[in-house]
Amino acid sequence: MTAKLGQFQAKSSLDDSTPRLIGSTGEGKPLPKSGSGLIERAFANPWLLLSLTCLFWGGNVVAARQAIGEISPMTLVTGRWALTCAILVLAARKAFMADLPTLAPKWPRILLMGLFGFTGYHTLYYVSAHYTPGLHIAILQGVTPVLVFIGAWLLWRTPVRLAQALGCLLTLVGVALVGARGELSQLAAMQFNLGDIGMLVASVFYGGYTLALRTRPAASPMGFFVALGFVALLTSLPLLGAEWALGELFWPTGKGLVILLYVAIFPTLLAQVFFIRGVELIGPGRATLFYNLTPAIGAIFSTVFLREPFEVYHAVALALVIGGVMMAERLGR
Repeated sequence: MTAKLGQFQAKSSLDDSTPRLIGSTGEGKPLPKSGSGLIERAFANPWLLLSLTCLFWGGNVVAARQAIGEISPMTLVTGRWALTCAILVLAARKAFMADLPTLAPKWPRILLMGLFGFTGYHTLYYVSAHYTPGLHIAILQGVTPVLVFIGAWLLWRTPVRLAQALGCLLTLVGVALVGARGELSQLAAMQFNLGDIGMLVASVFYGGYTLALRTRPAASPMGFFVALGFVALLTSLPLLGAEWALGELFWPTGKGLVILLYVAIFPTLLAQVFFIRGVELIGPGRATLFYNLTPAIGAIFSTVFLREPFEVYHAVALALVIGGVMMAERLGR
């Protein structure tokens, strides 16, 4: 896999490697002929790669909840990026060095994208897991595509179709249902707990990061990812120090080490590489539709592996969130 990551470098143009906004189109590049080996064939299958991406992201919900008491949140955040960057140095250093002249003048933008899109998002994600069930994390992270859509309208006045507006409304109703804990009579006075609020703020951070990808530096996907990874590692260090100063830092147990390895390799490294490759093969417009699988997978995993009760309002909220996003993306085109 390390050799394969090293081979996957600057083959994508900016338009093909940058995720577009809800309702956008993009057919991507023609599918390459599959190689003779199993890995080559898998790496040429966008549907497999994007499905695995959502599977890994959904599993991150379970990892976040299982990490409680096993590894402190900032140890997990810093550790995941330390391990990921170590692998990237071996696998993608040539791509990064080739892109360095392009990336260096854009360091303020890269700093902000790594700080909010990676460090801020993951910090809030793992801290929120201490205060809210995994089901809520899974459902609330599904609001990100809608935030991207709203942000695109605010920033660039992207045309709004009726189906897109209705889809956004459905998704927001689903989020409100989570805040009201399924009590329709309490919608007017809904109260999100600290974890719910943390996940909503995290979704805003990742939505802003996604919007910034529209005008990211014209570097190769892997070179750009290396730069963001090191920014995430460096910007997590002050938060790790704060966690230590507050007496909240503790090193991972045996189970915590397993969780750390999982989040570093699967939701962080492989998911990002698979997503970049999937976008390269079929285009960003079609690839972003797969993101809708993540809340559903996270909810299923929370019920199966965390034994969290799956209430009727969870099903309704999940349907509203996913259905709203799909309406905005598909019918709004």
